[in-house]
Amino acid sequence: MLTMVTIQPLIALLAGILILVMPRLLNYVVAIYLILVGITGLWPQLMSGV
Repeated sequence: MLTMVTIQPLIALLAGILILVMPRLLNYVVAIYLILVGITGLWPQLMSGV
C-alpha cells in the first residue's frame, strides 16, 4: 500500500512538468495520468483476485 501512495504524486509531478514544457501534450498527459492512477488504485484488488 505504501508504494501505491508514493507512485501517484510522482506521476502527478511528471504530468505537470510535461504539461508546462509542452502544452500541446495536455490531452495525452491527462489521459495517461488518469489511466495510471486508475491502475494504481485498482492494483490491490487486481492482485488479490477479488
